[in-house]
Amino acid sequence: MRRGRVAALAVGSLLLTAGCGPGNGSGDTAGVGGRTPSRPAPSSSGPPSASPSPSVSLAPAKGSVKVVTTLTGGLDSPWGLAELPDGDLLVSSRDKGTITRVDGRTGKKTLLGSVPGVAAGGEGGLLGIAVSPTYGTDHLVYAYFTTASDNRIARMQYDENGTTPGRLLGAPDTILRGIPKGSVHNGGRIAFGPDHMLYAGTGDTGDGGLAQDKKSPAGKILRMTPDGQPLHGNPEADSVVYSYGHRNVQGLAWDERKQLWASELGQDTWDELNRIVPGGNYGWPGAEGKSGKKGFIDPVAQWKTSEASPSGIAFAEGSIWMAGLRGERLWRIPLSGKEDAEPLAAPQPFLEGKYGRLRTVLAAGGNRLWLVTSNTDTRGTPKPGDDRILVLEVR
Repeated sequence: MRRGRVAALAVGSLLLTAGCGPGNGSGDTAGVGGRTPSRPAPSSSGPPSASPSPSVSLAPAKGSVKVVTTLTGGLDSPWGLAELPDGDLLVSSRDKGTITRVDGRTGKKTLLGSVPGVAAGGEGGLLGIAVSPTYGTDHLVYAYFTTASDNRIARMQYDENGTTPGRLLGAPDTILRGIPKGSVHNGGRIAFGPDHMLYAGTGDTGDGGLAQDKKSPAGKILRMTPDGQPLHGNPEADSVVYSYGHRNVQGLAWDERKQLWASELGQDTWDELNRIVPGGNYGWPGAEGKSGKKGFIDPVAQWKTSEASPSGIAFAEGSIWMAGLRGERLWRIPLSGKEDAEPLAAPQPFLEGKYGRLRTVLAAGGNRLWLVTSNTDTRGTPKPGDDRILVLEVR
């Protein structure tokens, strides 16, 4: 396992490689929780601030889940999921290093192509993907992936008018390199927030000390411009580090108050759902779960690792929905709508053991979610048709 070779690098300056433009540049982790915003060009203002709103409606204490249909199947080690403006989906294959388009109505699959430089192994490979908030004009797809030397984030132009499947992605333009890699704990989730900035969850690569080292991007949530640059609204103006003390961030999602939430894989005792604040220290390796220790932020909810091993999260119908790998279930966590508050009610599990390991969940609008299984990731028991994208109705 490679540990901490870049821990001493200055995150704000030495790790950034902003390309001149697309195409001119160069585990256990988990998918994106919210729909990609298609709004005006991003600005370098501060992070979105969560504030009470009279329009916030509380979820009922008890919820429900209905599997409407299987959109598609036969996917190999699916990991990241992102929605295109027309409602179609992009899904990444961790082990094959490919991105595939899935028709949002028929489930038909079209191979876009392979991402050059992906070195799959262990929990590493092609992980999270995201669609640019200005996709309508730039057609950029972002990817977080493991190479022979590091984890990095790159963007590629998608040629929707191309006629040759497998050759529809432009050359990757690396915007952030030097994130430590390991056989485990590579993080990998990326998502554009309500502020149109790019957020990334990373892992500690098995070296817990990196999570507390603010100069290392490992064990962090990072926030950057779409070009990979640090923002003046970050805790430190010359750094992309947004929060620290994380073991292995797997899911990112924002609620209707623009509050960021993150799921995190624990070690042997507690998995976590955290409410993320800028500059917050979430305790690892000094704390796992709710410790009450001074200087650390406790999770809002926690689970035994056998019940969760969380991956992707999404927000819908007043609740955070969290996919479980080892736990093989979908968790519903109803939010109270108040800052620094416990969930409105105890987390509720659904689909226990029915579809095996669950990797990524993505809001599909209204009361619908897309849910991706993960039984072909070498740790599951694949059934005929795996892996799948399910369409759910929730409340």
